[in-house]
Order: sequence, then structure tokens, then C-alpha cells
Amino acid sequence: MKTVLITGASSGIGLATAQVFAQHSYNIVITGRRQERLQMIAQDLEESFGIQVKTLCFDVQNQIEVIEALQKLQDEWQTIDVLINNAGLALGLETIDEANTDDWEVMIDTNIKGLLYMSHHVSRRMIAQNTQGHIINVGSVAGKEVYRAGNVYSATKHAVEALTKSMRIDLLDANIKVSLVSPGMVESEFSLVRFKGDDQRARNVYKGLEALTPEDVADAIYYIASRPAHVVVADVFLLPKNQASASIIKRD
Repeated sequence: MKTVLITGASSGIGLATAQVFAQHSYNIVITGRRQERLQMIAQDLEESFGIQVKTLCFDVQNQIEVIEALQKLQDEWQTIDVLINNAGLALGLETIDEANTDDWEVMIDTNIKGLLYMSHHVSRRMIAQNTQGHIINVGSVAGKEVYRAGNVYSATKHAVEALTKSMRIDLLDANIKVSLVSPGMVESEFSLVRFKGDDQRARNVYKGLEALTPEDVADAIYYIASRPAHVVVADVFLLPKNQASASIIKRD
């Protein structure tokens, strides 16, 4: 039985991804910053699908916490077959001159440095185990193009795309696949986090259109992970029907 490690698994895309991999009999390591929430998810997945679930509560922004958390993966949890770098966020939607620079730090530390820390330490484990691993990074339409007031968030997701391409080259000799999934508008906690709890503003983002669901993205992630050993799906770019680009949206 294979094991998948999913960061940011307490809600949204991460949670939906844990559910779809559980349906396909993977053992799962779920990470996040809400321990109680992680424990509830773990119990539900184990009872529903008869798999094993390990929870790791830490912040991917902190490399020391990353290292300490991964050191807890002993015995049957030592082998990680698939790493899904899902943890990420947007904070604020202001122009470069009006933005809160503290928000920049959090986005850079989470979306770029957190992905780097996880990829570095887990890839080393995959190489030591001499098994074919797979790293799947969750990007964004914001990593394909920019939009007004997207500035630093878009820059971090452009970095995720560049890092994915670079990692695929770096890890080729180690027999590790590296893939990217880039969704457009997904109705989840994303906008609620971006607007710092402003529920009305968050709901208005999806008003008048049928956005992607976390399950839509999770299906794409599982598709990437389930291809034959000789096939690498390099990049999947998903948009809802009413979205043509990052900023061109048709609302009914």
C-alpha cells in the first residue's frame, strides 16, 4: 500500500485530495496547523475507507518544524511515495503601493519557502529509499498570468511553476516525477483567508458563476498521480467554464 503526504489538508483542496486518495486505498499523512481538525479528518478517513492516517501539526513556513515533523514518520510511515505541496494562501488584494508588506512575508514564506522546505526534505527521503517518488505542486492561474492587485501572490505562484520545472530536471536522475496542477477559481476557504474573514466579500468572488470545487482539483491531482510509471503529466491547467483567464470572467 502506498503513502501520500498532503500539506494544508485541513480544508479545501487538501482535504478533498486526502479523501480521493483514501478512496483509492492510500495510507495518508495529512498536515496543517489545526490539530483538532486534523484528528477529526483522520478518524473519518480511517473509519470510512479502512486505511491508516498520520497527522502532523506544524507550519510549513518554519523549516525547523518541517524537519521535526518529518522525523516523526518512522516505521511504516518512513516511505513517502507521493508528496502533494498544497499548502498555500493569498492575503489581501491591494495594489503594490497600498499592500500590507506583512502579508507579502506570509505569502512568500508559505507559498515558496514552505514548498521548498517540504520538497527538499521529502525528496532526500525518497532518494534514500531508492523508490520512484512523485512530487505534485499546487499552483494557480495566477502562476500563468498576472492581474491587478495580484502582485506578490501571483509572483509566488509564478515561482511555484518555475520551481516545478527546475525540480523535474534536478530530480530526473533520482527517478522522481514532478508535476504541477494549476486551478483557476475554486470555491473554498481561499477567498475567506485572502479577505481575512470578510465572509460577504469572499462570497461575492464566486457570485454569478459556478466555480471549480476542491473535488474537481483533487480528481486532477489523483489523475496525475495514477498514471503508469513511465508517464509524467507535467502540468494540468483547470478553469471553470465561466473563466477565460485570471481576470476575464463571465457572470450570469
